[in-house]
Amino acid sequence: MRQLTEQDVLALIQQHIPFEGQLADGSVTIRITEYQPIVATAIHNGSRLRPELVAKCHLSEAERYYEEDPYTGDFITSLPIVLQGEDSRYEYDLNRSPETCIYQQAWGKDVWHAKLTESEKQTSLAKHACYYRIFRALITSLERKFGYCVIYDMHSYNHERITQPCPTFNLGTAQIDRKAWQAEVNDLLTRLGQIQLPNQTVTAGENLVFQGMGYQATFVRDNFSRTLILPIEIKKVYMNETGGESYPLVIEQLKTELKDTLTGHAAFVMQNRSKQPARRRQNAHVLDSKLPKEVVLLDRQLYKFARGLNTLSYINPINLKQEKRRFLHNRDVYHPQFTYRQLDLDPYKFREQLYRLPVEDIRDAGIQSMYRKVIDQLAVRIDLLTSLGHEEFLYNSLRYYGRPDESDIANANFILHAREYAEPEIATISAEEAVVAFNEAADDYGFSCKIQGTTKLIARAMVSGRTVKINLNSRFTQSDLYALIHHEMGVHMVTSVNAEAQPLKVLQLGLPGNTHTQEGLAILCEHLSGNFPLHRLKTLALRVVAVDMMVNKRSFNETFNTLKFDYGLSNDTAFTITTRAYRGGGFTKDYLYLRGLKDALRLHKETDLTSLFIGKTGFEFKPLLDELIEREILQPPQYLPKALKMKTDTDPIINFMLNCIN
Repeated sequence: MRQLTEQDVLALIQQHIPFEGQLADGSVTIRITEYQPIVATAIHNGSRLRPELVAKCHLSEAERYYEEDPYTGDFITSLPIVLQGEDSRYEYDLNRSPETCIYQQAWGKDVWHAKLTESEKQTSLAKHACYYRIFRALITSLERKFGYCVIYDMHSYNHERITQPCPTFNLGTAQIDRKAWQAEVNDLLTRLGQIQLPNQTVTAGENLVFQGMGYQATFVRDNFSRTLILPIEIKKVYMNETGGESYPLVIEQLKTELKDTLTGHAAFVMQNRSKQPARRRQNAHVLDSKLPKEVVLLDRQLYKFARGLNTLSYINPINLKQEKRRFLHNRDVYHPQFTYRQLDLDPYKFREQLYRLPVEDIRDAGIQSMYRKVIDQLAVRIDLLTSLGHEEFLYNSLRYYGRPDESDIANANFILHAREYAEPEIATISAEEAVVAFNEAADDYGFSCKIQGTTKLIARAMVSGRTVKINLNSRFTQSDLYALIHHEMGVHMVTSVNAEAQPLKVLQLGLPGNTHTQEGLAILCEHLSGNFPLHRLKTLALRVVAVDMMVNKRSFNETFNTLKFDYGLSNDTAFTITTRAYRGGGFTKDYLYLRGLKDALRLHKETDLTSLFIGKTGFEFKPLLDELIEREILQPPQYLPKALKMKTDTDPIINFMLNCIN
């Protein structure tokens, strides 16, 4: 990390130059990614003690750690301006005045077994004074630039020794001008109380355990009338306060929740103080508008070795045509014996590379969480591919895609009870004609891609990168062809092209849940384009039936016969749906089409879907994607599905049925 003198820091602040560095003596880390009237401090985060003081300290490292505030610096890494203390409060306490900042006794225990020399004390006092000179310069600069400032003063506290009930978050307001800052205090208390943590009931209270009487709050009160400091004490629910062990899942959740809570509150403060009209996601404007270099580094490393991991290219059988012929010739006793492309990467090396990626270096909690989930998903995907054709494949497919639940099965059965009410179209369009239609659609969108025919697909069409593959064994009705164009070209190709324009290549690889999201959006566009007949909806329902039968250990032949005789499908259609579910050893992906449609429909009614088309995204990540677009870290999608703007009248019966699934 860059080493800076006090003079360096003051000069950078005076010129409003963003920087990250540590004072040359290691006492304070300062990070300013963007000058905003928002500061977060973690002055008790550190545990360093100078070697000459360790020799004189009566307390063990564990005893000191017990009263320090570990991880409080981690909870504020997403904010644009952070000051983090690195020295132990037992050397000097930044939350006490210079006269009392060096302890003789603390929490009933003697701190030193040998008297400190005057020189040793002066060294510690100089660090204390330096911090407050920098702190004063920073707040002065921000008040001059913005007219106000808000400071989140993060601490933690031990609760096991407290006999009465105590809150998860304690806001100390004794030194705050409540008349001037009433709305801001109340808003933060409300937001803190809405935080969710694993296996815990979260509460927030004001002055219930601590009143906010620390020296940093006093310093602000005495020197800055236009600055609000909010001392926040977090109950040590994220660690074993006695043993010192951390609870990583709680810490990760706290980082994410506090990012949203503090940026949301900061946006509220900015709105109140600026008196300007509210912006749609104003809290995004609290955060840095530049892509952090540590994110770029990790993203490029991840893409370099994961870009060739195309699941379907490995899972589609290479002997499909032969096995289909053999099965249909003797379908009562013959079980297809599919073979697959060999995996051409080292799975052991792949996993090692994944978990060596420097995710810890990413400070933005939302972005860090996203990459952690991507890495975990890729690890499961490589497990899926290495077990291809073996019994473990189904287990790994369940890990990766999940399985139909009672709601999925109920929705499928509801749809399958519907009777056809329209004359079926005749499939008169050849695959070669479909290739021409897809080329015309690409020209209409205005991007370049390759359209090619193949005999190696189970599906009628598939997008891979910038290539659309058309099954040469298929024929199409007019509505089928239009639906495929809106599905494959309008969503899968559009998101592929949009992803290439984004600075984060992970959007080309795919976020967790992208299958569920992509297929849901693609079928939504079929529906919005007016090309979504009942037989297509029933196909999605039959895929749920096939996956459910496969998961419940029904044989390939049983599932085929159920589709053919119970639901009246042709040999070709029954074989295709069954094969899709049984390939690889049990592939559960297909139930997600109906679930994805349900979720895409709900979101389409509730909100703007634009951010979901910037690449291979996931519904789960929509709030983060909206934020990153608002921060101008990601670009709005260059292309959007044409179906979203079409004025076509959709089928009222299909509308009714879709409104009934839940």
